[in-house]
Amino acid sequence: MSKYSRQELFTSIGADGQLRIRGAKVFVLGAGALGSSGAEMLVRAGVGELTIVDRDILEWSNLHRQQLYAEQDVVEQLPKAAAAERRLCKINSDVKIRGVVADVTPENVLELFEGHDMVLDGTDNIETRLLANDACLQLNIPFFMGACVGSYGLTFPIGVAEEQPCLHCLLEALPPQSLTCDTVGVISPIVVTTAARQVAQLLKYVTGAELDPRLESTDLWTDERASMEVKNMKKSSCPSCSAQPSYPFLSASEVVRTAVLCGRDTVQLTWPKNRQVELAPFADSIRETVSNLLHNPYLVSCEYNDHRLVLFRDGRMLIHGTKDITEARKIAAGLLG
Repeated sequence: MSKYSRQELFTSIGADGQLRIRGAKVFVLGAGALGSSGAEMLVRAGVGELTIVDRDILEWSNLHRQQLYAEQDVVEQLPKAAAAERRLCKINSDVKIRGVVADVTPENVLELFEGHDMVLDGTDNIETRLLANDACLQLNIPFFMGACVGSYGLTFPIGVAEEQPCLHCLLEALPPQSLTCDTVGVISPIVVTTAARQVAQLLKYVTGAELDPRLESTDLWTDERASMEVKNMKKSSCPSCSAQPSYPFLSASEVVRTAVLCGRDTVQLTWPKNRQVELAPFADSIRETVSNLLHNPYLVSCEYNDHRLVLFRDGRMLIHGTKDITEARKIAAGLLG
């Protein structure tokens, strides 16, 4: 009996739909909670090719929600993408699987995405989502956005219908918030729920089913759900999806710039001017997460993950105690999202 016999019995997929799934080439952006969960579902569904990319290594705190991995992966200090490839290959040998240990940047995103039919969002920060949004729009491939924190999850398929807004239409600037897994935590059921919704939307798209691009959210703890029609939020002047797009997030000037300060064990991150962080709300939002918090009209200073962080009013953040840019970006993402 075929591996996919029960899936083919589902009339909305059938044998023809399964052939389409087998022909799909999917890029999974991030091998953390959402990415690893979504990747496993897609591999079990029998997609033809799957590329999963992540810049990080596994930590003990990942295991409660990143169900693709085991303790031995942490002991071996495996990169998430490498551990994901190893495990996924054992799940389904039919699928061509490639794990890539890399940071997705404006310089490499188009090259990484090219040759794929769609992108599944498994990243953990809005900066990379906006970059992926622009790259997918330029390459004319759909982007199945998903995000979760605490008990709350959000999904939005981009590029699956005409006259729909893109992520830039909805989020023209980085929101001044710090709700991340590092600050408020996350429970595994919302990860699986959000990933399942993303994968279901992707499979509907692949098999030719009608897909209504709605912004959908779920809070499993409060049992609240919402589904929003967002067509009227499309902006004719959006630089990412207008008739004459400039794809600003593919430009290095529109992303966080990094620099290792000469002679100091410090990395400086600089946010674009149109996406500054308001100091007072930021300080209030991290008060229960950090230690030695200091806030004045010019900066916010705190201790976080054994590092001293200083955020200035002009959008610069200093991460003291490291010269590793990747580590510094990860620490900043833990607070800023």
